[in-house]
Amino acid sequence: MNNLKKDTFTQVKSFQEKLLGLKKSLLWWVTAELTERCNFNCRHCYINRPAGDQLARQQELKTEEWKEFLQEAASLGCLTVRFTGGEPLLREDFEEIYQFTRRLGMRVSLSTNASLITSPLAALFKKIPPLEEIEITIYGLSERTYEEVTRVVGSYQAMQAGLAYLRENKIRFSLRGIVLPATLPELDRFKKWAQEMDASGAPPALVFSLDLRARRDSEQRNQEIARLRLPPEKYVQLIAQERELYNQTMKEFVHRFLGPRGTKLFTCGAGQGIAALDSYGQLQPCLLLRHPRLVYPWRQERNLKKAMMDFFPSLREMEAENDEYLKKCARCFISGLCEQCPARSWMESGTLDTPIDYYCQVAHAQARQLGLLSPGEKGWQVKDWSRRLKKVENLLTSGVK
Repeated sequence: MNNLKKDTFTQVKSFQEKLLGLKKSLLWWVTAELTERCNFNCRHCYINRPAGDQLARQQELKTEEWKEFLQEAASLGCLTVRFTGGEPLLREDFEEIYQFTRRLGMRVSLSTNASLITSPLAALFKKIPPLEEIEITIYGLSERTYEEVTRVVGSYQAMQAGLAYLRENKIRFSLRGIVLPATLPELDRFKKWAQEMDASGAPPALVFSLDLRARRDSEQRNQEIARLRLPPEKYVQLIAQERELYNQTMKEFVHRFLGPRGTKLFTCGAGQGIAALDSYGQLQPCLLLRHPRLVYPWRQERNLKKAMMDFFPSLREMEAENDEYLKKCARCFISGLCEQCPARSWMESGTLDTPIDYYCQVAHAQARQLGLLSPGEKGWQVKDWSRRLKKVENLLTSGVK
């Protein structure tokens, strides 16, 4: 595992532990996508619309609608709200929504590029702490690299100013880096810099997976994003770079999460105690899942409880129908290493169960790295997968691998 604070595997572990601990709660985590608009124009982004897009702005949920939703979430036992976008700080009413959420007693997690953090906003965070770290995405360590990614002049200096305001007010934040062709040469320096910036000294999160456009609104943009993805072998080389941490993480992961996927589409915790409301009032079991048949019209129905009790559970009963999926993914014992899911299948193909070749290649490259597969073997062809998992688990425990 690369030197990550919240890598893919520890995220899964953390999520599962929270899910088990709060399994009696109807709702404990909500993602609130305040806007799809962003003041950056990153080529790799899966959801951004221009900051000045007036049509998008007019269609977004109003302040009172967000308050009504948050009030309902709190009444169902929600503990944490994650504000994201686009860039959530583009909302002129962000401070009002933020303070309302905290008065409801919920913790706030904020995902931002930090460029719109002002001195007054940082002071507000000091006065009324969010109680969760502010997650800041970094797009490069130099002005040249950063603005090559964001395609906005002045964005680097704006981000630096935002960080300075947070540090001045002693606001807890974490940093994550996007691994792109432009940022790859700076990766080692970024990890060192990010650890120095984090008061806890913890290593940063790194994002290797690049999702295609969530709205399926541009084939050209999808092709651009796909060209920015790392080759599968390079992807695996980077996440396994720090061998000791990688082995430690993978030991438990192999034991808990590998084995044939089966025919059920949803093998994650989507819709189980968690929900995501997009900018326009569509409720989703997870923020990535934009398929029109799998969203609940909260703006029209105003019934979050019904969505959690009836609509989302019905989605989780859905089974794959695609023949290729049934022959491969459903039988593949390394599927836990794969980013394949209904949301990403929708992004890539417009269906919920079409295998994604890129993620399949990454999963197989990692399985070979772990010793689960030999060159040329496919995960769905292996019969003695249980024995192999046990062997690799033992090797990881002994430190041989």
